[in-house]
Amino acid sequence: MTSVCIEIVEGNPHLRSLLSWHLQQVGYRVYQAASLYQARDVFLTRQPTLVILDAELADGDGTEFCRWLQQQQQPLILMLSARNTEADIVTGLKAGADDYLCKPFGMQEFLARIEALIRRQRTPAAPAYLDYGTLQIDLVQRRVYFKGEYIDLTPQEFSLLYVLAQAGGLPLSRSELLRRAWPDAIDNPRTIDTHVLSLRKKVEIDPRQPSLIQTVRNVGYRFNAEILKANSVQPTDISQRQTANHHSPLEETREKSEVTSQKSEVFH
Repeated sequence: MTSVCIEIVEGNPHLRSLLSWHLQQVGYRVYQAASLYQARDVFLTRQPTLVILDAELADGDGTEFCRWLQQQQQPLILMLSARNTEADIVTGLKAGADDYLCKPFGMQEFLARIEALIRRQRTPAAPAYLDYGTLQIDLVQRRVYFKGEYIDLTPQEFSLLYVLAQAGGLPLSRSELLRRAWPDAIDNPRTIDTHVLSLRKKVEIDPRQPSLIQTVRNVGYRFNAEILKANSVQPTDISQRQTANHHSPLEETREKSEVTSQKSEVFH
């Protein structure tokens, strides 16, 4: 806990010292400021994880300082105030405070709120995308890219790919895939096979010999991320993929190029 730095911005010297002492007793590093002028200096030099901010200070409005903090490195902010109306609390929270504690308050509640805020800060944010080298899954835009090229997936295919990737290589049964990918669906688990077949055509290097979405006998399917990073595998461009009865776009381009070259030789 010693790595957590807290700044207390409080105009009342007795309360400021009391809060500081209790926080130090549980292992936090604490720095104090009695005014907004001091508070800016302490924040810029100490870079605290959490700021305990008095809303009513002699040299300015704590809510304005709260907004200023939000423009910096966005520390956690616990606002303290004797103003206890709903409008005051809403104003403080909208200004950027993560929590709002009305005066007077008990020390145990104060410490519990500090602990909750620190715990929230330590909780890792959900990733915005999954990166497997040649394959990227954008979780915000719900898009998939192979070697930088966008792959058009249906919502069902995207959900299925995401669930498989999130399993970290563990095999998932058809029933489990159905439950995780489409919680509200009432389809037969065997419909997973149809979606996997369609998905393989779009994300596999060779859909006829799938290596990314593998079948696990008597279980279901697993996502093999290692194949994307294996040195022995050299993924070709997505346009080189073939279906059973059609030429790939790259092959068609090559054929057209050869025809053009032959015509050019005739004219020369």
